[in-house]
Amino acid sequence: MTRDDCIALDARDPLRQHRAVFTLPQGVIYLDGNSLGALPRATSAHVRDVIEHQWGEGLIRSWNSAAWIDLARRVGAKIARLIGALPDEVVCADSTSVNLFKVLATALRLQSSRPQVSVLERRFIVTEKTNFPTDLYVAEGLIDLLGHKHELKRVDFDEIHAAIDDRTAVVMLTHVNFRTGAMHDMHAITRLAHDAGALAVWDLSHSAGAVPVALNDADADFAIGCGYKYLNGGPGAPAFVFAATRHLRALTGDAYAQPLAGWLGHRAPFDFDHRYQPASSIDRFAVGTPSIVALSALEVGVDTVLAAGPDALRSKSIALTDLFVRLVEQRCGDQGLHLASPRSSAHRGSQICFTHVDAYAVMQALIQRGVIGDFRAPDLLRFGFAPLYVSYVDIWDAVDTLHQVLAHAEWRPAASQVRARVT
Repeated sequence: MTRDDCIALDARDPLRQHRAVFTLPQGVIYLDGNSLGALPRATSAHVRDVIEHQWGEGLIRSWNSAAWIDLARRVGAKIARLIGALPDEVVCADSTSVNLFKVLATALRLQSSRPQVSVLERRFIVTEKTNFPTDLYVAEGLIDLLGHKHELKRVDFDEIHAAIDDRTAVVMLTHVNFRTGAMHDMHAITRLAHDAGALAVWDLSHSAGAVPVALNDADADFAIGCGYKYLNGGPGAPAFVFAATRHLRALTGDAYAQPLAGWLGHRAPFDFDHRYQPASSIDRFAVGTPSIVALSALEVGVDTVLAAGPDALRSKSIALTDLFVRLVEQRCGDQGLHLASPRSSAHRGSQICFTHVDAYAVMQALIQRGVIGDFRAPDLLRFGFAPLYVSYVDIWDAVDTLHQVLAHAEWRPAASQVRARVT
C-alpha cells in the first residue's frame, strides 16, 4: 500500500463528493469526529437565516410561521431513520445525560409496576465498568434519589451476558465503547435481557451516524444519544431520546413514570393546565422549551448523514479503520503502540485506539503537526473516522505523521507534556 494507492481509492470512493460539504481547515487531518463532528458548510447560512429572519423578523410568530414548535419532532424523525426507529418514537431534547435520567427512571418505574416482580427482587442495573462516566454518574444519582432500592452492577465488556439474570431490572449500555470502540451485539444482549425479564437501555452517542443501528429490529426498549459527534450538529448540540411504541402505550396511565414532567410534555401545553397530564406520544420526553438555534444547526448536520446513508458510511468506515490499523502496525509497530480496539471490524465502531505510555504527549505532538485525534486517560490515543469527510489519503498522511512523531521523539518537549483542561 502506497500513498498513490490511497489517492486511487479516494478517486473510486462513492462518498468522495460529501467531503466538499464540510468546512475543513487547510493543513489539518481531522480524526476526532467521534468527539465533535466537522462543520457542514450549509450550517452557517441556515443558522444565520434562523437568527436574522425567523427570529429577527418573525419574532414569536415563528413558532407557527417557521414551524419552530415542530422542530424537535422533525429532527427526531430524521434521526429515527438512522437508528432504525419509527418517526414518532424519537424526539430531540436536552442533553444525553438528562435523557438518560429520563429513560432509566422510566424503565425502573415500568419494572416496579409489573405485578409478578417486586422492585427489590429486580434490583440490579447491569452496565459496563468502562461505560461513559456520565452514564454511570446518572445511574448512581438516580439510585440515590430512589432510596437505594437498586444497585449498579458493573462488569467487564465480555461479562455482560453472564451478568444478566432474573435479578436484573435494566441493562444499561453504550453501544460503542467510548474508550476502545468495541461494539456490543445489541440484538443478542437485548434478547437476553428480555428473556430474563429485564429492559434494555442503549446509549448511541458513538453509534448514530457512523454505525447502522436497528433499534426496533433489536426490540430495544429505550435509547438516547448526542447530536454533536457523527451527526455534525455542533458543540453542545441537542441530544435525542427514543422510546419504543409499546412502552409509550404502557405509560399512558402513569403520569410521572417519566419523572421530569415539563410543560411541553403535557398533552396540551398551550392549555396551561395546572394539573399535569402527559402526552401519550414521545412528546412526554420533551419536557421544556427547546433551543431553536441549536436544533436548526443539528438538522443540517443530520441531513449530511442522511444524504450518504448508514450502509455506505459503515462500508467506508470499515475500510478506513482497517487501513489505519494495518498501516500503523506496519510503520509504527516497534514504537510502543498497542492496539486497544477490537481487531475485527465487525466488533467495533468507527474509531481506533492505541495505547502508548506517553499517549497524551504523543497526541499533542500530532495535533501540533495538524493531525487531530484525542487522548483518553490513562494511556489511549483515540482516532475517530467520520466517513463523510475522512479520505484514504488522510489515513496515509496521518500514519506517516505518527511515524515521524514517534521515530524522532517529537513528543518529548515540555510543551507536549502540559495537560490542557480538555484532552
